[in-house]
Amino acid sequence: MTCEYEMFEAQLSVFLVLRSWYRGVLIVTSIGAAMPRAAAYDLLQAVLVQKKLLDEAMDKTPSFSRLSDRDRGLAALITRTTLRHLGEIDAVLNTYLDKSLGKRGSGALNIMRVGLTQLLFLDMAEHAAVSTAVDLCTGGSLAPYRKLTNAILRRTQREGKALLASFDAAALNTSPWLWQSWIEAYGEDTARAIAAQHLGEPPIDITCQNDPAGWAEKLDADLMPTGTLRLRQKASIVSLPGFDEGAWWVQDAAAALPARLLGNVSDMDVIDLCAAPGGKTMELAAAGARVIAVDRSEKRLLRVQQNLERTNLTAKIITADAETWRPDHLADAVLLDAPCSATGTARRHPDVLHLKSPADVMKLANLQSRLLTAAIDMVRPGGLIVFCTCSLQPEEGVQQIDALLASDAPVVLDPIKPAEAGTLTSIVTPEGYLRTLPCHLAEQGGMDGFFAARLRRT
Repeated sequence: MTCEYEMFEAQLSVFLVLRSWYRGVLIVTSIGAAMPRAAAYDLLQAVLVQKKLLDEAMDKTPSFSRLSDRDRGLAALITRTTLRHLGEIDAVLNTYLDKSLGKRGSGALNIMRVGLTQLLFLDMAEHAAVSTAVDLCTGGSLAPYRKLTNAILRRTQREGKALLASFDAAALNTSPWLWQSWIEAYGEDTARAIAAQHLGEPPIDITCQNDPAGWAEKLDADLMPTGTLRLRQKASIVSLPGFDEGAWWVQDAAAALPARLLGNVSDMDVIDLCAAPGGKTMELAAAGARVIAVDRSEKRLLRVQQNLERTNLTAKIITADAETWRPDHLADAVLLDAPCSATGTARRHPDVLHLKSPADVMKLANLQSRLLTAAIDMVRPGGLIVFCTCSLQPEEGVQQIDALLASDAPVVLDPIKPAEAGTLTSIVTPEGYLRTLPCHLAEQGGMDGFFAARLRRT
């Protein structure tokens, strides 16, 4: 990667200097299509200053969307790596800075973060990382930080990696409230194992409509204990065999489990609540269910429809608020993948570690409770309800179901059996809940954190 970008970096440095000389000011977000580091800076500004989700920022940041595919990949890698190691990066900066840069210096701070990420974690050309960071501090409010940025990055070149060795990376890279909650819920050793899985780019998992063993050979993938496939190498998804004909779809190994807890759904009426982006809808449809996919986001449901068309599967799609919507007749089963803090997906979405708060967890837990009540109303007596969240927080998992069972709700727990998890029996708790953690299957790249419970309507 270093050699590939050295010529680009030299051209970029000259371009920035000439542009600054010509216009007197450099507006970072309007630089050009070949500037991944500037785009990474803009993405960090969107996430850490404007508090936007990274996926949303990527959709709405012009400097990122104008890049070539290769440079978008680099900008995204720099951004995600910065967010994964943000605690360590800021600890280095705090060691070197005499005082906080404050709100006014937030832009310069994010430029320094982009530079430090390249120097400390991406093994990229050091002169390029330093020179482009300094060049970004040109004009407007960034200009006063030009010399400081150069000094901090030069010092990081000399001392940064040795300083990293003295840090507690697991605790630093996790928000204190999350770190404490994971220690309380799972113990410190497991909390550290969870945090360790957040530091690397996760592998790509695939769910097949049929013949997973055959597709494992065609796709150069490993067949996982969960029944999904895991690609051995990063690849362009749309160019892989089977994509165009809809033989499979991308879905984390943990995310593929909840739908299977409904058992044989062939010729059954199943409602998939909060269905987008549609992985579970496709699982249910492929298994022969008559699926109603409900989501309040019309835009996200468009993606569900596109996925169904590609895979030649069918489902009835309804744009509605699941709290108030009710079906024409009671279903045989309901799958509720409820909105949550998504702390179990930080492997793929490291922005979650810096955007969510305890208040978000409580707000979402209240919403989950209301959605559970709605789901119960939608299923016939004797029918099943599977509740799941991609959260590591007990408030959005076991506490949610324990509170429901302690109420007068007309449901009983239908305990999940270890055998239903295949060879990965450790993900089923003694109480009969499913609980996956990012550190499960750690040697193969981990998996997302999910909680699931199965209930039967009385």
